[in-house]
Amino acid sequence: MAAVKAGPARRTRSARARLCLIALAAASTWVQPARFAQSAESDPPAPAAAADTAAARVEARSAELLAVGTVRGEHMTIHLSRLDDNAPVRDAQVALMLRGATHPATALADGGYAVATPDLALPGTAAVRIEVTAGGKGQVLEGTLQPATAPETTADKGSSRQLGWWVLNFAVCIGFLWLWQRRKRDDPDEQAPG
Repeated sequence: MAAVKAGPARRTRSARARLCLIALAAASTWVQPARFAQSAESDPPAPAAAADTAAARVEARSAELLAVGTVRGEHMTIHLSRLDDNAPVRDAQVALMLRGATHPATALADGGYAVATPDLALPGTAAVRIEVTAGGKGQVLEGTLQPATAPETTADKGSSRQLGWWVLNFAVCIGFLWLWQRRKRDDPDEQAPG
């Protein structure tokens, strides 16, 4: 009689274990693609694309003025301001000295100045002199042009998470096969009469 009662109890335990494994397998296969699709969308751009959007930068100072230049390709935008009150300097004559050549700047509508020269696209750091003449007074601002640095990205970002999901999926599949094999072995209906 005890053997008869133990049989159904064993079957219900194995059925519960099978249901848990099936639920885990289903959850891991549904959740995994959504999580990786989301992480792929939020990943930073590839290094080549990041280098295109990154801007080189230069800060040049004098006793009274600060010039901040942003370089994209062969174009530099310069914003000039006073150090004491951070007020923009407009209506000035600005020239950029870079790699031994002088390049005049043109005034922009927003109060900044623009310079276009192929020398800006050359690699490496370079000494920069910005000559400013405003209100009959001339000043020289000096700084160093720093090349743009692309943010570091690693090719294996998220690979440990992906490896974890693969291990979980394989473990669930192996567990399911093990329970199925055990059920076939213990099921009296499938055994040959003896």
